[in-house]
Amino acid sequence: MRTRKLLLLLLTAFVAVGCNSTTPKTRQQVDPGRLDCYDDFTSRHFPVRDVLVWLPEDYNPEERYAVLYMHDAQMIFDEQTSWNKQTWNVDSVATAVQRDGRCRKFIVVGIENHPQNRLTEYMPQRVLDYVPEDNGQLATFGRVNFIADNYLKMIVEELKPMIDRTYSTLPDAANTAIMGSSMGGLISLYALCEYPEVFGAAGCLSTHSPVALCNFEVEAPIWSRAFRDYLNDHLPAVGVNRVYMDYGDQTLDEAYAPFQQQIDQLFFAKGWGEPYFTTRFFAGHAHDERSWQLRLHEPLEWIFGR
Repeated sequence: MRTRKLLLLLLTAFVAVGCNSTTPKTRQQVDPGRLDCYDDFTSRHFPVRDVLVWLPEDYNPEERYAVLYMHDAQMIFDEQTSWNKQTWNVDSVATAVQRDGRCRKFIVVGIENHPQNRLTEYMPQRVLDYVPEDNGQLATFGRVNFIADNYLKMIVEELKPMIDRTYSTLPDAANTAIMGSSMGGLISLYALCEYPEVFGAAGCLSTHSPVALCNFEVEAPIWSRAFRDYLNDHLPAVGVNRVYMDYGDQTLDEAYAPFQQQIDQLFFAKGWGEPYFTTRFFAGHAHDERSWQLRLHEPLEWIFGR
């Protein structure tokens, strides 16, 4: 019974975070702040994608702002347009932590996913090199066109330069962060490892490090080990970049504790600790936008705190 429940929850982790691909596009609204929408952002590396840029209510071109890049942009601002009527309420939370001085000023760049391709867009490609060749799921993955490397290339080589040209940003790595949940947490940590000179920090909420697709109890240890082996080889040297991770104990997050603890041990063994690395546990929090909204101020303060 528990395995069946986990399999159903896995489907949510991979494909449900986003809108139905057949649903007409509906413009999101924010309050407070301003939302600039770039429909069908065109890339040489990646399929066209809608990009949303949130600016604080007191945005001033004469000032300079840090930048937070976020995945699954369908789910971060407006609950009226999300598939499950839940969002991170980034506009409200980001406003609150800036208004009272808990964070330095920042803007948010949200990148929408293609729900039917979410796994292929967010699965760290180089982790596949660390999966044993006799793993049956690897054979299945071998027929999949993974595009996470091109997704990151699009952000780094095309989207970020456009954002830095268009808005009054602080473009250095110390003021550039990337954040997501579930598979979005996975790709955020991967982005920091692949481009540590671009992303100074990564916020990884409910990170889906097990990456199991079919048989969770059998495959999760294999995939989580592959991800840790990748991190062991590619995690930047401690002292510059910063990583925030967290998890709850409800729905899919119920299965995360042992896998997250193994990741923690790897970080600590490589010398990572405060103020460069932290993992936080939230009792009663589930694998959904409502829970991520409730604790969003934690990674924001940890990344952009004064």
